[in-house]
Amino acid sequence: MPVNRRALAVPQRFSPHTGGYCSAIKWGVRVVLWKAGERTVTQTAPRASAPRVTVTVKRLFGRESADYVVMVSMVVFLVIFGLVMVLSSSFVGSALGNDGNFFATFFRQAVWVLLGIPMMLVVSRFPARSLKKIAPTIFLTALLLQGLVFTPLGFSSGGNTNWVNIAGLTGQPSEILKIAMIIWMAAILADRIDDVEDYRTLLRPLGLGVLIAWTLVMMGQDLGTMGVMVVIAVGIVFLAGARLSHLLTVVAFIGAGVGMLALLSPSRVNRIMTWFSGCTEDDYLGSCWQIVHSTYALGSGGIFGVGLGNSRAKWSWLPAAETDFIFAIVGEELGLIGTSMVILSFVILAVAMARLVRAQPDPFARLVTGGVMVWLIGQALINIAVVLEVLPVLGVPLPFMSVGGSALMSSLIGIGVVMALNRHDAISVTAGQNRRSSSR
Repeated sequence: MPVNRRALAVPQRFSPHTGGYCSAIKWGVRVVLWKAGERTVTQTAPRASAPRVTVTVKRLFGRESADYVVMVSMVVFLVIFGLVMVLSSSFVGSALGNDGNFFATFFRQAVWVLLGIPMMLVVSRFPARSLKKIAPTIFLTALLLQGLVFTPLGFSSGGNTNWVNIAGLTGQPSEILKIAMIIWMAAILADRIDDVEDYRTLLRPLGLGVLIAWTLVMMGQDLGTMGVMVVIAVGIVFLAGARLSHLLTVVAFIGAGVGMLALLSPSRVNRIMTWFSGCTEDDYLGSCWQIVHSTYALGSGGIFGVGLGNSRAKWSWLPAAETDFIFAIVGEELGLIGTSMVILSFVILAVAMARLVRAQPDPFARLVTGGVMVWLIGQALINIAVVLEVLPVLGVPLPFMSVGGSALMSSLIGIGVVMALNRHDAISVTAGQNRRSSSR
């Protein structure tokens, strides 16, 4: 019961000696009650702040669908689990490349995680109606950033000219280009959702922009990123309702073009030919080294693994253990159980996002959500397929888990965009607009 402090306040001019025994008793009772009220208020003060936290959490996720919450939960789980595996897989290479600092790589990735998750939440509050309007600006900015790799700011890493160094900060502009292309393509296709079966409707607005994006990436000889961007473009157009025959024709032409460009790189030719023909003793120290030791790592893990932190492959046996081949380290240290947990997490994430796509009434939001789903799940499948020798080595990281600040940030921003478009209030506004337009 709240205490009325004003009623219990002790008058400044009152004295127990001025009004006799009755007044003194009244004065004493009022003092006791006043002190009790003060203690009650002091003791209950911390409890009063608890509902504020609850309200904040409810504002973020209280009204959201179960699929929305599952999607965010899976992303956070993969990021945290990936951070643990980065610590386990990188400390040997980190010590060798950072003057004995075993935790340098882990600390850098942890900083990106601490920046990326709040950024995801900030983007999730972005007005959904404004995103479509600024889609051309976002795409043009991403193209300009990708063009910086061919300036003095750009540099090569791993045979790919796909990196920039600005004021000591390095990153891959192509990671930003992925999400920018998704938003731009979705904005164009949403206005032509009833005409996508006509290939001319797709080629006129989309052909030039997508071709420029692909060309800039391929000029940097980044075959893996190019493959992911092709998957993104084909997936968005398919979700928009394009004819399958048209898509297969486009994929065939793109595959032929990518294959011809791959032949210009001797290292890629060796990797592809080795993948086709299989490894021999002569190839062991060359193109087969990485994939052979990846297989050794997966095989040695068995069902339960050798234990977290006990990998032998990371002791300079498996190159890129913390980046492109972190899935192999998961298999070695945590066994079949660990790899199954990773695959199951991506499956749950895919199902949750697919359900969001199905429930989304707005074409633009539906295509953006589907495009981000195709991007992240497709890239995860490519990475796992490379580790399992189903595909040749392409240099594609595992989303949310592999080391890489720009890749992690772009993935989390992509999820933030999906969250912004699939919030309860955003869907309610869209549904209301659709009802008003249909009534007219």
